[in-house]
Amino acid sequence: MLSIVRSGGVRGLASYLMQVEVDAANGLPSFVMVGYVSSDTKEACERVRVALKNAGYRIPPMHITVNLSPAAIRKEGVSIDLPLAIGLLVSMGEIPEEKLDRVLILGELGLDGKVMKVSGTLPIVTAAKAAGITTCILPAENATEGAVVGGIRIVGVSSLQETIAWILSEESVRNELIPPTTVDLNKLFARANEICTEDFSEISGQQAVKRAAEVAAAGFHHLLIIGPPGAGKSMIAKRIPGILPPLSEDESLEVSAIYSVSGLLGRDEALITRRPFMSPHHTVTEAALTGGGSIPRPGIISLAHRGVLFLDELPEFSRTTLDLLRQPLEDRKIRLARTHGSCTFPADFQLIAAMNPCPCGYYPDRNKCRCTDSEIRRYLSRVSGPILDRLDICIEAKRIDVSELSQAKKNENESSADIRRRVLAARDMQQKRFMGTKLRFNSDMGPSDIKRYCPLGSKEEAMLSRLFHTLDLSARSYHRIIKVARTIADLEGAPVIETKHLSEAACYRMTDARYWSNKEGD
Repeated sequence: MLSIVRSGGVRGLASYLMQVEVDAANGLPSFVMVGYVSSDTKEACERVRVALKNAGYRIPPMHITVNLSPAAIRKEGVSIDLPLAIGLLVSMGEIPEEKLDRVLILGELGLDGKVMKVSGTLPIVTAAKAAGITTCILPAENATEGAVVGGIRIVGVSSLQETIAWILSEESVRNELIPPTTVDLNKLFARANEICTEDFSEISGQQAVKRAAEVAAAGFHHLLIIGPPGAGKSMIAKRIPGILPPLSEDESLEVSAIYSVSGLLGRDEALITRRPFMSPHHTVTEAALTGGGSIPRPGIISLAHRGVLFLDELPEFSRTTLDLLRQPLEDRKIRLARTHGSCTFPADFQLIAAMNPCPCGYYPDRNKCRCTDSEIRRYLSRVSGPILDRLDICIEAKRIDVSELSQAKKNENESSADIRRRVLAARDMQQKRFMGTKLRFNSDMGPSDIKRYCPLGSKEEAMLSRLFHTLDLSARSYHRIIKVARTIADLEGAPVIETKHLSEAACYRMTDARYWSNKEGD
C-alpha cells in the first residue's frame, strides 16, 4: 500500500516542502530509500525500524520503498524520521490516511521512540502555512519556534507513541490530548525592550568615543576604535547593542530563521528579539566566519545579521580572514558555492572593531612605546586599505586620566537609556525619510540615494571638495562622510546637512589618515 506524508527541509535559508512516499509490498524483505538522499538521511530507515519495534509495532517482512520528493533537491539531516515512521504505519494499515489531511510532520527519532529537536523549523512552518497546511506536528522542543508563524496549529510531541495517539484521536479531543502551542509576540518584544545589564553609565571619560558610538548606532555605521590597552574600547563596543534601535517584527523573523537553520534557538526561545552580538576570537577559521560545509550552513557573519559583529584586536586576525569581509560589507550578503549547489546567506551586520595602535599598544606615547617604525607599519598593515575604506567611523580612544575616575565624574555619565532615546529619535527621522523604499538606515544609502536624500548647499559642497583633496579620499570614503553627516544631522533633528555636520563626520576619517598614511588599492 502506498502512503504520502508531508514534511519539509531547508537548503541554505530556503525551505521547501517534501513528500515522504512509502510503499510497502510483498517481495524480498528490504528497506530502500531513494530521492537524492545523503548518508545520514538514509540511516533513518534503521532508526525508524527500531523505534517502531520499541513502540510496539512489528514490521512484517516486506519490500519497503521510500521516495523523498522532489528528487532534484539533495536531502540532508534527520528531520524525516518521524514522517517516515508515520508513513510506514499508514502503509501497514495502522493509521487511516485521511487522518493526515493537510498535516505536516517533522522530527528526529531516538531508538526508544523519543522525538528530538531538528533544525530549520521556523522557515519550514512558514512555507507550510503558505502552502495551505493547517497543522504541523513538531518535536516539543521546536513547538514554540513554530508557533511564532501564527495562523497554523502547532502540535508539540515528545514521543512516537504520543504522535500516533494524537493522530488516531478524534478532532474533538485532540486539543485536550496535546494543547496547541501558542506564542504572545507582544510579550516577547516587550521583554526585549528591557534595559540591558551593561550600561554606558559604567564608562568614565571617553566622551568622543561614546559620541562616535552614538552616531554609529543611529545610522548603523561601521566603527573602528583605536587606543591603548585599558582605554575602554571593548567596554564601549559591548554596550552598543543596548543603544541600537530594537528589531522590527520582520527583522526578528529574518534573524530567527538564520538561528533556526543553525539549530541555535533554545526550547523556550521562540524568536530572536534583540539584535545579535557576535564576538569571534582572532583565531576563528575562514569557514567559521563565512559559513561552510558540503551543504553550507550560516557562519558568524550571518549569525550577526541585523546586529553587531565585534572584532577585538583587529590586526591579530589573519589578513586573509579580514579580507573575506570586504564583499559582505559592501553587498550585505555572502554567496557560498559547494559541490552540491550554492547558497546565499544574508550578512547585513554592523562591524565594530577595536585595536591597539602598535604591537605593545602605547604608540604614539614614546615614554611607553618601544616599537620601531617598521614594527608599527608592519602591525598596521595587517588591516588592508580596502577594509579601512569600508569603515564609516574611525575614532581614537585616549588614555583615561585619574580625574575622570572620581565618583563625582561617574555620577555625570550618561546612561544607555538616555543615549538610546536620541538614537531612536534619529531612527524615526530615517524611517520617515525612507518610507516606501528598502532603505532602513543612512548607512544603506548608495550613491544615487545620497544624491536624492542628502542635498548639499554651495558652502557644504565647497567644504566637501576641500576635504576630498586634503584627506585624499576615495569615492567610497567621500560618500561615507556624507552618510555619517546625515546621521549627525538626524541626531540634532536638523532637516539638512550643515558644515558643522560635515566637519564632525570628517573628523571620524582623520584617525585612519593619521595611522595609515599610505593606503592600499582596492
